[in-house]
Amino acid sequence: MKINNFLELKDFQKIIIENEKIELDESLLSRVNTSFQFLKEFSKNKVIYGVNTGFGPMAQFKISDEDTHQLQYNLIRSHSSGIGNPLPAEEVKACMLARMNTLSLGNSGVHESVIYLLQQLINRDIIPLIFEHGGVGASGDLVQLAHLALVLIGEGEVFYKGERKSTKDVFETEGLEPIKVEIREGLALMNGTSVMSGIGIVNAYKANQLTDISIKLSCAINEIVQAYDDHLSEALNGTKRHYGQQKVAERMRAHLADSKLIRKRADHLYTHFEEQEKVFKEKVQEYYSLRCVPQILGPVLDTLEYTEKVLENEINSANDNPIINVEDQHVYHGGNFHGDYISLEMDKLKIVVTKLTMLAERQLNYLLNAKINEILPPFVNLGKLGFNFGMQGVQFTATSTTAESQMLSNPMYVHSIPNNNDNQDIVSMGTNAAVICRKVIENAFEVLAIEAITIIQAIEYLGFQNEVSSSTKELYDEIRKIIPAFSDDMVMYPYLEEVKKYLKAM
Repeated sequence: MKINNFLELKDFQKIIIENEKIELDESLLSRVNTSFQFLKEFSKNKVIYGVNTGFGPMAQFKISDEDTHQLQYNLIRSHSSGIGNPLPAEEVKACMLARMNTLSLGNSGVHESVIYLLQQLINRDIIPLIFEHGGVGASGDLVQLAHLALVLIGEGEVFYKGERKSTKDVFETEGLEPIKVEIREGLALMNGTSVMSGIGIVNAYKANQLTDISIKLSCAINEIVQAYDDHLSEALNGTKRHYGQQKVAERMRAHLADSKLIRKRADHLYTHFEEQEKVFKEKVQEYYSLRCVPQILGPVLDTLEYTEKVLENEINSANDNPIINVEDQHVYHGGNFHGDYISLEMDKLKIVVTKLTMLAERQLNYLLNAKINEILPPFVNLGKLGFNFGMQGVQFTATSTTAESQMLSNPMYVHSIPNNNDNQDIVSMGTNAAVICRKVIENAFEVLAIEAITIIQAIEYLGFQNEVSSSTKELYDEIRKIIPAFSDDMVMYPYLEEVKKYLKAM
């Protein structure tokens, strides 16, 4: 893929998920070089933050010309202070691509060697060691991006061919040269929102998967109970002016188009009044977790769409400080590195993913509770009641995991703590928000895996394999390849993990 200017989230998917290689357009390199040359001339005999001054609360200190390059190295090394779990490779690659893109806009004054080396790391799957903990998301992801910058100067550690190794050794193996600081490469690499944005992009991709899976599972449950189709109808959902709700209903109708189980209300309940019984044997309306799916997942879809727009805007924006403007022949000082936009979106995303998880947990409970559904044995137990346990054990896991996500859904966005000698007196906590959102997403895959197995067992018990929609039948066949129909009690955790992997690969 040739990179020039605007990157879409689907481009990230091609590069990060599908491992497509990056090419750099000549106009991109020309733009970067023009910005670099302008800053080189402009910064002579002027006070430019981070070029010939200290950083943060020490910006009042003038740095002598002979020390300006060392200043950048000092910044990188001193802030490589993260701790905790390393970020997953896909998130680090997304972070590098986001940083490469924003520095390529020509507003940062970096040398083109920075862009080239980032391209090579991405293309060769050399993954810098970046830790989860460290950034407060105000001067951007200072600590996490320092670990990226540390690798670019040939220091620190990387993951290479499945092993954690020193950057120096890997660069020697691959024939790569570290960058040399020319003007402000340290600060330009570190001031920015690329880590929270990179994690956010991966989160958005996975949240899309979850939404699609949740819609499919919701369709399957409606088939199992032979629900009426009017709650999915265009006529009903069209009376509510929300795009997400209408889209979810549309997708459900498409999934259920060839189902032999979904019923029309007119065929069963809209008959002559005298012919009807005073107490109906069948439910007139289903529980909310079955018939309110468009209204519940609609806000998830709307939130996700807006989150993707914000992420796309962020990765195509200059988000460091100061900003180099070649056209105006000026350098502007400000706060484009502040991560509030991403922080808020990650909080919103984790809230709606938690609600999606809660929907799955309630749908699961509906299937497991024979007194509620009145069509299945307790815990969808295909064995001997009282002697075997069916899906009883895994419900505990789904319930506890959903509860954890509910707790984690408290926002980071409003949890600012002043630091940096109060220079950073209000911060975004954007990377924390993105990491916690990732945890909530991971939890959702686990709960949906349990729900999926339960749905397949229910279809098995009812003998609906040849009556469900083709969409549900495909899901049934794929999960049956992983876990057989079981009546005897089995150790479940290996199957849960495999079904979770299958859902994540959908």
